[in-house]
Amino acid sequence: MIEAVKVSMRERLIDAATELFYAEGLRAVSVDKVIERAGTTKVTFYRHFKSKDELVVAHLERRAQQERDGITGAIAHAEGDPDRAFQLIAEQLGIIACEPGFRGCPFINAAAEYPDGTSAVRRAVDEHRAWCKAAFAEIVAPLDLPDAAGVADDLMLIRDGAMVAGYLDDQDALAASFLRSTRAVTRRA
Repeated sequence: MIEAVKVSMRERLIDAATELFYAEGLRAVSVDKVIERAGTTKVTFYRHFKSKDELVVAHLERRAQQERDGITGAIAHAEGDPDRAFQLIAEQLGIIACEPGFRGCPFINAAAEYPDGTSAVRRAVDEHRAWCKAAFAEIVAPLDLPDAAGVADDLMLIRDGAMVAGYLDDQDALAASFLRSTRAVTRRA
């Protein structure tokens, strides 16, 4: 007999918050709504999180880990081939950004809702974006580009655009456009 995996209350709160935050917006969702969705109490909530912003950061950290797992998986499968890495990332972006219920990049959304660059939420956004840029620089390193950091910035811009295009394009068009764009940027000297 297979036993059910017991999910910690902290994880249940993050699960509930992630679902609600993504569907309704970070500021629009109250702590009470998260507590109700998780099926717990305020006392339990505050045992795990000192504030709603701390929960928002935990939500963003989870989303960051999911994206990082996808990018590091693409890098590993590409075995040093930048074009192959971008093909794999393009495929995943097309799937993720065009799935039903997609409401944009959670990091871009969070930055829009938390304009104070010194807040914990914005620091979480900035940390993830810095990680992505470093990963893009790692992917293009074998190309020996004169400005790998600048190319990584350009690739981040392309990724951000792909996340917005998810509202507007279909999966194949988005993936193809992302791949064409990465190829154009990585070919320049």
